[in-house]
Amino acid sequence: MAEEKVVVRTEQRRSRHHLATLVTEVFAPVPLAAGLVAVVAFRSAASPAAALGWALLAAIFTSVLPLFYLIRGVRRRQFTDRHVRLREQRPRILLVGVGLVAVGLVLLTRLGAPREIVALLVSMIAGLLIAVLISLRWKASLHTASAAGTVVILALVLGPIWLALFLLVGLVGWARVELGDHTPAQAAVGALVGAAVAGTIFTLVR
Repeated sequence: MAEEKVVVRTEQRRSRHHLATLVTEVFAPVPLAAGLVAVVAFRSAASPAAALGWALLAAIFTSVLPLFYLIRGVRRRQFTDRHVRLREQRPRILLVGVGLVAVGLVLLTRLGAPREIVALLVSMIAGLLIAVLISLRWKASLHTASAAGTVVILALVLGPIWLALFLLVGLVGWARVELGDHTPAQAAVGALVGAAVAGTIFTLVR
């Protein structure tokens, strides 16, 4: 009987681990950024064709190039993994992200991108800079920060009903804690900072 209980508990732990890993991958900052850029572009552009163009261009600087740099760094053993578990390694990748998004912001602004896309990229830069400062001393969750910021901006663009997606932010926080990558406090602070920065900067700039 005791052995059966051990087996059941082991299977439950494995199931939780698999679910937490899936949530971590699906709701990672890079895919969330790409999805959010697309939503904002199609909401604010003059036509679907223009929206597609703006979304693809913005995604290059907010998702594609940062992911390429991250993967290359992992392969060269500059970073532990794609989620950069070591706090000391985070400022570097975050600063590269700031630079890439800033280049995209300048290009999109000069090409006449819709104001909401510009506001989104400014919000991303602000969030990344604050993440750099926090990472110098502490390891707040970038996953929950990105998820919470995404939900807030969706609510601002599409309507307050989208705030219901904060349930997913809680799920992301659980996943990061379940995998042992963050404490509950780190997950909570990440979400609070991400929501506050995204909501404030996006509202001011748009």
